[in-house]
Amino acid sequence: MSIDTAEFAGRVALVTGAGRGIGRAIAEGLAARGAHVALVARSSDELDAVVAAIESAGGLATAFVRDLLDDGARDRLVDEVEAACGPVAVLINNAAIVDPLGRSTDVPLDAFERALRLNVVAPAVLSFRVLPGMLAAGWGRIVDVSSGVAVRNDAMIGANAYTTTKAALEAHARNLAAEYADSGVTVNVYRPGVVDTGMQEWLRSRPDGEVATGLPASFRRLHDEGALITPERSAAGLLERLSSTETGQAWSV
Repeated sequence: MSIDTAEFAGRVALVTGAGRGIGRAIAEGLAARGAHVALVARSSDELDAVVAAIESAGGLATAFVRDLLDDGARDRLVDEVEAACGPVAVLINNAAIVDPLGRSTDVPLDAFERALRLNVVAPAVLSFRVLPGMLAAGWGRIVDVSSGVAVRNDAMIGANAYTTTKAALEAHARNLAAEYADSGVTVNVYRPGVVDTGMQEWLRSRPDGEVATGLPASFRRLHDEGALITPERSAAGLLERLSSTETGQAWSV
């Protein structure tokens, strides 16, 4: 399946966590296909670099430096994007955190709640905000970036918050897809594979036992075995499916 370039030309695509890694690769891919990409992340330096790269390639991008853990900033984001760029036709909910890591009985409750707010609540709120416009237009694409741990729940021992939030995110997306089936708006999740990102690099650099038993060693082994894929390769797996009319699916790289 190949993405329909004409279908995305001139449409506005909102991508969260767009400053680096998978989010940046998705944003650059959408811009290359003619979308005006609204980039959201907390780091202005990273966003400036993505805007520069997209513009140098002839694309169009606008940066929004926002912290999605700030309820007010999150709730205003779609209105601000649409005022600056136009109606959002594509929403890629990519921003997420892997913290907190460690023995679950030692994890502070506020850190667990923080993961839920960023990894589940923020994607849900943004989806609810863009849905009215998409439904009025009769066309829209919402993709929640998930993880294989949503179905392989024992794959990251010591990352209970991350595993829980990704499973919850997939349940949210599937239910929302069923609610708006046959509306022209699709809602899917994407499991991006084991990607060589900043998070992976950080985990590999931790001493064994510092963040979660076995996790650093596990990720070092995957890296040494050449099992990691690039953000660009992962993003391509999402982009090639984005024209599809199927909804309620869990796509994997």
